[in-house]
Amino acid sequence: MSTERLNKLEQQSIYIIREAYAKFSKPGILWSIGKDSTVLLWLARKAFLGYCPMPLVHIDTTFKIPEMIAHRDRIVREWGLQLVVGANRQALAAGMNPECGRLECCGALKTEAFRETVNEHGFDAILLGIRRDEERSRSKERIFSVRTANFEWEYKEQPPELWGQYNVDVPPGEHVRVHPILDWTEVDVWEYIQQERIPVVTLYFARNGKRYRSLGCWPCTQPIDSTASNIPEIVAELKSIGQSERAGRAQDQADAYAMQKLRAKGYM
Repeated sequence: MSTERLNKLEQQSIYIIREAYAKFSKPGILWSIGKDSTVLLWLARKAFLGYCPMPLVHIDTTFKIPEMIAHRDRIVREWGLQLVVGANRQALAAGMNPECGRLECCGALKTEAFRETVNEHGFDAILLGIRRDEERSRSKERIFSVRTANFEWEYKEQPPELWGQYNVDVPPGEHVRVHPILDWTEVDVWEYIQQERIPVVTLYFARNGKRYRSLGCWPCTQPIDSTASNIPEIVAELKSIGQSERAGRAQDQADAYAMQKLRAKGYM
């Protein structure tokens, strides 16, 4: 573990979080309950001396693994957090589910639900715990990334971010996605969780030869073969594994450019 590297990453992320809070009138934090967005939440609390002044936004597809929801409710209660839960009730009532098609389901239960939630609550900035090394389309992101009024991501027209100068000029009706841990790696995240003793969902730790490396909806997320039952073992495993982090996520396998197509239309 490189304490110096983690400290530099932490300082950069806290600066970005404070910058977003200062520049936008109503920022929120998207919390998937996974390890990355939980590290983001931890950093936000650290940025404001143990208090998170921004509401958490959780998009509930109703297909989340039950342990995830139990963890969410416990952390919200214990840390005194503001929680906004969004869901596409109309699509759910019409029977939308993963059997209707992975991309169609993600579009309805995640992207559209997210769009409705942002519009309903008037968020002009959303902080997300995505990383460049996680998936190909995310490597194209900027730290401050504008979404149009239609929630579209014009990734070919993003301005450069030089010397810590971020794009905070957002036309009316649009919003910004802010990515404070974009430069972190999966190993950085786990080493920081260990250093800070951050509570995460126990699904990440091996039971009966299986563990989840990435968390999502239960019909679309598969565990990997693993005996890593603690963080040092997970870090050692990650340094030797050749498989991508999201190899167990069904929506990523539905199309060669599935995530880029989803994210261009507003997906997280």
